[in-house]
Amino acid sequence: MTMPPVPALQTLEDPQEFVARHIGIGADDEAHMLSVVGAASREALIAEIVPPGVARRKPMQLPPAVGEAQALAELQQLAARNQQLKSFIGQGYYGTHTPGVILRNVLENPGWYTAYTPYQAEISQGRLEALINFQTLVCDMTALPIANASLLDEATAAAEAMALALRVGESASRSLVIDPGVHPQTIEVIRTRARPMGIEVVLPASAVAWQQALEGDYFAALAQYPATDGSLRDLSGDAQQVHAREAAFIVATDLLALTLLRPPGECGADIVVGSSQRLGMPMGAGGPHAAFIACRDEFKRALPGRIVGVSRDALGQPAYRLALQTREQHIRREKATSNICTAQVLPAVIASMYAVYHGPRGLERIALRVARYAAILTQGLQQLGQHVAGNDSFDTLLLHTGKATAALAARAVCMGVNLRRFSEEALAIALDETTTRADIERLWQIFALPGQEQPDFAALASGGALRIPDHLRRSSAFLTHPVFNSHHAETAMLRYIRALSDKDLALDRSMIPLGSCTMKLNATSEMIPVTWPAFAQIHPFAPPDQLDGYQLLDAQLRAWLCEATGYAGISLQPNAGSQGEYAGLLAIQAYHAACGQAQRDICLIPSSAHGTNPASAQMAGLEVVVTACDAQGNVDLEDLARKCQQYSERLSCVMITYPSTHGVFESRVQELCALVHRHGGRVYVDGANMNALVGIAAPGEFGGDVSHLNLHKTFCIPHGGGGPGVGPVCVVEDLVPFLPGHTSTGLFSGVGAVSAAPLGNAAVLPISWMYMRMMGAEGLRRASETAILSANYISCRLQPYYPTLYANPAAAGRRARVGHECILDLRGFKASCGVSAEDVAKRLIDYGLHAPTLSFPVANTLMVEPTESEPLAEIERFIEAMISIREEIRQIEAGAVSRNDNLLKNAPHAAAALLAEDWPHGYAREQAAFPQPGQRASKYWPPVARIDNVYGDRYLHCSCIPMT
Repeated sequence: MTMPPVPALQTLEDPQEFVARHIGIGADDEAHMLSVVGAASREALIAEIVPPGVARRKPMQLPPAVGEAQALAELQQLAARNQQLKSFIGQGYYGTHTPGVILRNVLENPGWYTAYTPYQAEISQGRLEALINFQTLVCDMTALPIANASLLDEATAAAEAMALALRVGESASRSLVIDPGVHPQTIEVIRTRARPMGIEVVLPASAVAWQQALEGDYFAALAQYPATDGSLRDLSGDAQQVHAREAAFIVATDLLALTLLRPPGECGADIVVGSSQRLGMPMGAGGPHAAFIACRDEFKRALPGRIVGVSRDALGQPAYRLALQTREQHIRREKATSNICTAQVLPAVIASMYAVYHGPRGLERIALRVARYAAILTQGLQQLGQHVAGNDSFDTLLLHTGKATAALAARAVCMGVNLRRFSEEALAIALDETTTRADIERLWQIFALPGQEQPDFAALASGGALRIPDHLRRSSAFLTHPVFNSHHAETAMLRYIRALSDKDLALDRSMIPLGSCTMKLNATSEMIPVTWPAFAQIHPFAPPDQLDGYQLLDAQLRAWLCEATGYAGISLQPNAGSQGEYAGLLAIQAYHAACGQAQRDICLIPSSAHGTNPASAQMAGLEVVVTACDAQGNVDLEDLARKCQQYSERLSCVMITYPSTHGVFESRVQELCALVHRHGGRVYVDGANMNALVGIAAPGEFGGDVSHLNLHKTFCIPHGGGGPGVGPVCVVEDLVPFLPGHTSTGLFSGVGAVSAAPLGNAAVLPISWMYMRMMGAEGLRRASETAILSANYISCRLQPYYPTLYANPAAAGRRARVGHECILDLRGFKASCGVSAEDVAKRLIDYGLHAPTLSFPVANTLMVEPTESEPLAEIERFIEAMISIREEIRQIEAGAVSRNDNLLKNAPHAAAALLAEDWPHGYAREQAAFPQPGQRASKYWPPVARIDNVYGDRYLHCSCIPMT
């Protein structure tokens, strides 16, 4: 028998191994799909779809692809360049212990991190319950009645609070007073946000000046509690002064401290913000962390971000859903409360689980330990002759170190410790959950003079004093709900986490074909580095020479993304797509101002645009003018030309999405860009659909001036159930000076900071680095081509059942084409049989599938984006489900089934309904539960029946359901 020849060594080494693992379509399946869509090859298909003038002129210049093991080894070398010193910097970022049961079963669990934002509430009950727990945690700790389900970071939360106060306030003033004790990064972000809103930021230089400022005219005042220097004071008097001016009192606070401190709501605060980072989420050089905002009940309809509420399902049982969505940008557009889209759901889940696991007594014990250590440290430092400022603090001490400041900070570094350089003559020390007795003794060693006797820890620890005065101690109960008092044993906690995750549909169970969302593979090898200590345990304001690994990762990833987009410069600071969008518009406005054209304040936006576009434009101080789309879904260039002419002197920019929100490559996009440029405007190309462009076309080459990317879409950072995300802003050469800055790093710009940390959500950047390193230029292009092929395959297969809206008209001898997504038109069913697109979306749950994007960008349609990661078998499962549902609709149309009592109107069918003794429907239970062959072996059982949205908003309840 003749043995086959041994393949070449280069083939066996297989540097492209990951590409085949990321892309779900193999060679045989690809050939079949091409035959169905009527294309000779992927390349031929792309040539039909992408206009010749838009296609890339040259390939991306990226390092060649490597396998998973080599990529991880290279990234470990980068991580090793970060220096892990014990951090006592504080300033809003603290060491924390992520409980192993939460680390392994939430943070590192694809059942949690691959889920999408819970718009389909029936398949999201697990994470919605976790978010209700988070909201309850925040409400209890702050003593305010309503909180949202997370914001991006403490600084942007404070900026959102500023905007909220302006919306709901009675004062005619446009001044905001900020206490000098607020964290500096918060002040910097607020200044950035305030400028385009025409808000004056008043920053008193001292406590005396603060009191004087409170006697002035302003719409809100912001204080930090505890202050950035660690000091504590009773805020009740300040609140009374602020309210006397008919202004809102905003307090930034620390959830762990509030286990011991009188909560801000009891002191008169109207709005409270902060970060939950120290509740189990590593520092990660700045993020991701879940910020929070809580407020008075009367402000709830103006509250930014997402709110989880309690409603009831069709069986009358309690069920969770996103509440008050009419406030949000996807509905309200430029009138929305915020441009927030992605928040920080996964970190919020971790914070809520941390509170569930420790419970109120466990959290209080951690806080008391930190506070006791702070008191002991203070006594020892005073014995050593150090001047500790003030008498009251929770975890942070301020030391007046005079001319010895620099030498002491350097000595601390030599001893493996980072202290905060508070000023030229002062150091601050912040303790946290990870602090030990040995740490306290090491800190004393730093400050002890040669030969000076060390304080006796045991002697100092024998007392029980805290540096918290009795009148500031908390007396009210918190976290009394049973969920926070039932799962303290690891076995119980493990089962609680598992019970919640079992309720949800994520990518570990099913494809999630959400149009405009790009729910692709988040490979395990990409996720592994996120929790490496060399990335996770780094403070964002550590000395720059300790962040060498992060700086190299930042530089490499920015260079690669520049190759992918065709732009000259990129900032990775924006920690969500909405923030990248906002930063890009700020860059345009700063450029116009620098050119003496500050009057340019008109932003033209097509009617098809995602709601974040007009919401961001409004926040950037722009006036939104909507332009029309033609019958094919393209931007109406004639209408655009008229409006460019009408507003020529005031035209700032045009915001478009490419491929369009309708899923097509518009052929006249270069003409559009040239038109806008002739009138002095800039072109903003929204990067929401970048997964169709990588390696195929580059916005910076075909006329774009600015884009933001969604690394949590195109570049594989998982959605996390609604965050975290990263939204890099990319610009052409003349806009580079106007990218976001951050004074903490010495990076000044014409815009300022848009995120609390210089690198935003730094800890998840290794995910995108790994993806690009393992794919290489060829693999990335193939991924985009495959995504487009899969969308066209679905469109062709479903064409006899559901027409595709806005497909490029078919030329002679070929089929109509779409981009990387297709819009299935279900509008006719409403008239023919009373079935809506929502009914189809809910019925898909019975098939074990997540619905496509519902009623966006066109009402009563489904927008499908399969991505390149889905195998043909899963795509076919979705197609067969849609065909089966079409037959169910046909039965209603034919009159064989009731218009009001049918498989679609009653979907999804929960187990409780299917097992009930009474079955009042005119179809079999079997049809309801198992509509497809083979479902019995792997049935997903929706935990609730269809949820009543109207009831949930009418009887709003946004915290844990009371136990009866």
